[in-house]
Amino acid sequence: MSDSTSQTDATVGTPGRIDTSKPHSARFWNYFVGGKDNYEVDREIGDHIKEIFPGLVDVAVTSRHFLGRAVTHLAGEQGIRQFLDVGTGLPTADNTHQVAQRVAPDARIVYVDNDPVVLAHANALLTSTKEGKTAYLDADLYDPEAVLEAAAGTLDFSRPVGLMILNTLGHVADYEQARDLVRRLMAGLPSGSHLVISDSTATSEGMIAASEAYNSSGAVPYYVRSIEEIGGFFDGLELVEPGIVQVTKWRADHDDSANFAVAVDAYCGVGRKP
Repeated sequence: MSDSTSQTDATVGTPGRIDTSKPHSARFWNYFVGGKDNYEVDREIGDHIKEIFPGLVDVAVTSRHFLGRAVTHLAGEQGIRQFLDVGTGLPTADNTHQVAQRVAPDARIVYVDNDPVVLAHANALLTSTKEGKTAYLDADLYDPEAVLEAAAGTLDFSRPVGLMILNTLGHVADYEQARDLVRRLMAGLPSGSHLVISDSTATSEGMIAASEAYNSSGAVPYYVRSIEEIGGFFDGLELVEPGIVQVTKWRADHDDSANFAVAVDAYCGVGRKP
């Protein structure tokens, strides 16, 4: 491992912590985006939900495309060179560090998750350009101050940071608690930092039914929220155009033109800290 990567020692003994008897959100999402890091129990609930609401596959795929456009915008147009990705999920193609370092080879990225499934695959995220750096933290969204303290070992909090929280806040059952966690994370970041959020939304009967089916499967529940609630995470920040929109419609480019026409039950936004 080169000096440009930083390996967590939390992966030691991780396989014993992985429960394959019930579905898991990271593996379930991995199945939907075409990954191979999933088990039969994840594919079974995935196929069941496809029958209920095939549109959830579109949500998974287009949310990933949104990540790429948002990171490209921050690294390219806003000059952001540091990213804090909370609720990392399983690595697939075009992870945050890969997108950022294509634009800015000196970009630094810290991934944060406390999930044993994700920890087992953390080394796949720990690649980097020689100029930049990636690190992985075994830390908990519910302790923002600890996340920030640990991330400070890699990131310079006197300079702007892109905070990524994608398809993660739905796991926080209480909306006000979720807002508080976001506020506390942003409070530790300097002016010019940006918040990037996307989450599934309760904007169709199909998505609501899919959420209920998933939550009854034994997996850690995921709660879909209203568009207004997604917008509430950005209180006090300056929304970047086009504001709170479906993930397919946030600065879609020609490569995403086919996806632009897809109406998905997932909304997103990017906000700048004044």
